[in-house]
Amino acid sequence: MNTASDIIGMRLKKIRNNRNLSLYETAQLTGVSKPMLGQIERGQSSPTVNVLWKIATGLKVPLSSLLEKPSSEYAIATLQEKNIIVEDDGRMKAYPLFAYDPVRSVESFFINFEAQCHHTSEKHSDGVEEYIFVLQGTLQLVLNEKKIIVREKQAIRFRADIRHEYHNPFDEKCTVYNMIFYPNE
Repeated sequence: MNTASDIIGMRLKKIRNNRNLSLYETAQLTGVSKPMLGQIERGQSSPTVNVLWKIATGLKVPLSSLLEKPSSEYAIATLQEKNIIVEDDGRMKAYPLFAYDPVRSVESFFINFEAQCHHTSEKHSDGVEEYIFVLQGTLQLVLNEKKIIVREKQAIRFRADIRHEYHNPFDEKCTVYNMIFYPNE
């Protein structure tokens, strides 16, 4: 699978299968005929930019996601200072580990909450869920005005389509692993 047609076909098929869509359903969503979609998936047709835009728009994925080369069987992430997200005067530092992937519909972060950190997150899109595993310290979450304590070596899953807050009102640093799952449209 070295040609652009092969890569596009493989990516299209993977997105379609992850969403449990038939070729017919995909044709309905994209306005691209079922035979053309089948030819694209088999690498027998090299779609025009207009056809790629129809597919990307209909499946609600970035056009670039159809052009990405297949990833390796595994990936190792390292905390990097260059992409760090800093909030609350430096008391919260979020390190992106794996950027949002439209095929997997997930992104993940390693986050440090220094003592007395307070971060408020507005609600995400409908159906978005967050999973947090506390590696060190204690985290206080506020979900719909309800305070929840998550201790070291505990995890929590919650709907993130509500306003939510992360607090570390304690004296020691809190470190977490955070995964955000986005629903398939």
